[in-house]
Amino acid sequence: QVQLVESGGGLVQAGGSLRLSCAASGRTFSSHTMGWFRQAPGKEREFVAALTWIAGSTRYADSVKGRFTISGDDAKNTLYLQMNSLKPEDTAMYYCAAGPVHTLLVRAAWKYDYWGQGTQVTVSS
Repeated sequence: QVQLVESGGGLVQAGGSLRLSCAASGRTFSSHTMGWFRQAPGKEREFVAALTWIAGSTRYADSVKGRFTISGDDAKNTLYLQMNSLKPEDTAMYYCAAGPVHTLLVRAAWKYDYWGQGTQVTVSS
């Protein structure tokens, strides 16, 4: 059974940092894409960042570019999201996702097969 388990969320002041982790089990995603999405109350789920392992490529939403960094540890089958210079508008539930997604389609949530339960990030002003 495939599982994605996020951790690392919490409450932080604006300007602070958090590091999210997504531990995958049940299979390896070294030939897939893994990504982070977020959803704030009353808003649609939106793309944050993605890592395509086999291509070694990363993509970011414009709203987080320069502040967030996605990375992965293939040996640990774990995905990370380092979030710096956090803003109140970054407040959301953050979800990890994985699937055989082409690097040009990583922003499409419906292309991902597996999802975690989410970890809450709250940024106070």
